[in-house]
Amino acid sequence: MFGLSEIAIILIVVILVFGAKKLPELARSAGKSARILKAEAQAMREEKERQEARRAAAQPPQVLHGEVVPPDAVPPTVRQARTQDPDASSQRRV
Repeated sequence: MFGLSEIAIILIVVILVFGAKKLPELARSAGKSARILKAEAQAMREEKERQEARRAAAQPPQVLHGEVVPPDAVPPTVRQARTQDPDASSQRRV
């Protein structure tokens, strides 16, 4: 991204603009700002997770309606296809 010479030039310009005495103060305030930003981002992620958990808990379970069919009611051709030997079915495909 930046080479060593570009970074050195940027540091020299910063020292000239702000002065050597203010640099530690600027670094501290930048560090505090970064920590605050990180904490806020974490709080937003946690809040989103809590909202999703509440939303999932508030939804009633989904009930699927259908008819239970006993195994005897399945037509014989379907039952035979399901119970055939897998080797026999692979030979038939060739």
